Amino acid sequence: MDTVWGDNVAQNIAFYVIAAIMVVGALKVVTTKNVVHAALYLVAVLTGMAGQFILLGAEFIAITQMLVYVGAIVVLFLFGIMLTRAQLGKDPDVDGTTVQKTSGVLVALVLLVVMGYAIYDRFEGVELAEERVQPTAMVADSIFSTYIVPFEAISVLLLAALIGAIVLARRD
Repeated sequence: MDTVWGDNVAQNIAFYVIAAIMVVGALKVVTTKNVVHAALYLVAVLTGMAGQFILLGAEFIAITQMLVYVGAIVVLFLFGIMLTRAQLGKDPDVDGTTVQKTSGVLVALVLLVVMGYAIYDRFEGVELAEERVQPTAMVADSIFSTYIVPFEAISVLLLAALIGAIVLARRD
């Protein structure tokens, strides 16, 4: 088999196709002037991420990704857009100045370099395992035994954020 693509040619092709869709969607999220379209592009990115998890054999995380992020968070964004009476359609005030755009590109490049260095520094010379699939039962056992306190704390934090968003949106 070809050494560039490895033994999983179809899986590698699917990875790159999904990754390309995610990159285009992510660029559209930050460049579109319509906030509803940005939320829908975010759905494409998050769905692609779930697809990547499926390719990795982490079906539980993929389903959780779809339920939590696509099913709840993006819907919360759309409700927030509607409740705050944000302008639907193209908003001319969203377009930044040249200084803001240049600053954004510089910050993105700095973040790319820092994250790239962190990943390179962490995994330099490390031989990754071929497959480390963790069954859903083990994930559930970890969440509801070892990580029960952080799990409940995050649940309460998300509930407080939801209530706060509703209170802020309903204030007239």
